[in-house]
Amino acid sequence: MSESLATVSYIGATILFILCLGGLSNAETSRRGNLYGMIGMTVAMLATIFGPHVTSAGLSWIVVAVVVGASVGLYLARTVQMTQMPELVAFMHSMVGLAAMLVGFANYIDPASGMMQGAERTIHETEIYIGILIGAVTLSGSVIAFGKLSARIGGKPVLLPGRHWLNLAALLVVLYFGYVFLNAESSQGMAALLVMTVIALLFGVHMVMAIGGADMPVVVSMLNSYSGWAAAATGFMLSNDLLIVTGALVGSSGAILSYIMCRAMNRNFISVIAGGFGTGSGAPAAGAGGAGGTTQPAGEVVAVSAAETAELLREAKNVIIVPGYGMAVAQAQHTVYEITKLLREKGVNVRFGIHPVAGRMPGHMNVLLAEAKVPYDIVFEMDELNEDFADTDIAMVIGANDIVNPAAQEDPTSPIAGMPVLEVWKARTSIVMKRSMASGYAGVDNPLFYKDNNRMLFGDAKKMLDEVQTALRA
Repeated sequence: MSESLATVSYIGATILFILCLGGLSNAETSRRGNLYGMIGMTVAMLATIFGPHVTSAGLSWIVVAVVVGASVGLYLARTVQMTQMPELVAFMHSMVGLAAMLVGFANYIDPASGMMQGAERTIHETEIYIGILIGAVTLSGSVIAFGKLSARIGGKPVLLPGRHWLNLAALLVVLYFGYVFLNAESSQGMAALLVMTVIALLFGVHMVMAIGGADMPVVVSMLNSYSGWAAAATGFMLSNDLLIVTGALVGSSGAILSYIMCRAMNRNFISVIAGGFGTGSGAPAAGAGGAGGTTQPAGEVVAVSAAETAELLREAKNVIIVPGYGMAVAQAQHTVYEITKLLREKGVNVRFGIHPVAGRMPGHMNVLLAEAKVPYDIVFEMDELNEDFADTDIAMVIGANDIVNPAAQEDPTSPIAGMPVLEVWKARTSIVMKRSMASGYAGVDNPLFYKDNNRMLFGDAKKMLDEVQTALRA
């Protein structure tokens, strides 16, 4: 394949990637967006494999790598459950970071790099240094995020004494060794590069360990952005325009998504990175003098059975269902869809309200509902539904907590004060499905549970919903 044909192929792949992002912005066009992305990646791979820079000797190694990578991808696609998507995404981000690191080291020891002189050499080594730095932070941070999302590591933030000073010291050391690296002779800069890599890996661990469970959706989108910039840095190292453009697309879109997630929690990006928000395991919230200085809400909890819940749903005309991480853990989305079908057949207007940070990654609930074949046209974002709760008969909350907490609006001392929430308590009756009275990831109690118009349906979401479905069919 000639250089010009490879360039044209890269341009075509870039256009397809842009169309992919555009398609993924809407649920109804997401399948088409995915198709554009797959075609674009296929074109990019073929243009690279058969491009002018790949020799026949290296082609066999590339084929082996493609076969191994495709086999792993196919295995994951067939075995990973939809509820495991957040940790899978974090794992994929770590692979991008690892790739950027390996490409950086390979570029540095490449004999052709040693032939560069003057400004060309300085620019190339700066690209290597920055690429490995971003890649290392992305790798270690994503590994920790994977551990938190898969419950292998606790979600509670680990806050070291003087952590901000530690981060500042690490940054100064990285800058110093960057100076040493750029002024080193020949391959003597390897020691400085290795020191920086170790510091970057430790920084990635420290950064994500300090972030609480309530901020994990922001962490996922943030690491998505990092992986994009790592890919762009790799593109600069390899002088590959497609990698630069694609990495910039992923990096910028991830940054925008992080901003949207922060707005959805009324937090700024710096406060998320600073960490310290979220208890992690959903332990009962503190009472007086507890988290954020809030006090125990007054009132009594009224429990209902599955049969009583079914009766309330049967009598309703308008129902809004708010799914949360508890639905994902219980894998109850299919039962939710069956109940939705039953209610709609009876003439009930059923809609779903999705909070931007529901679950453990952006769009987590949308993915689960799409898997269960819930129609796109009855799934709405928080801003589209909040004004309708006052005219809703039943607001059914399945495994969500912080995103429906009225303390965000009613208690200025709450840690989540000002956070936009789904106003389910304005419905005629709200039903909250939970295993227990434990707090959510933010670690604060929820006054919703004690309101006069609220009912609590305790138990495993899948089991309880199966009983509700049976009662509705009776």
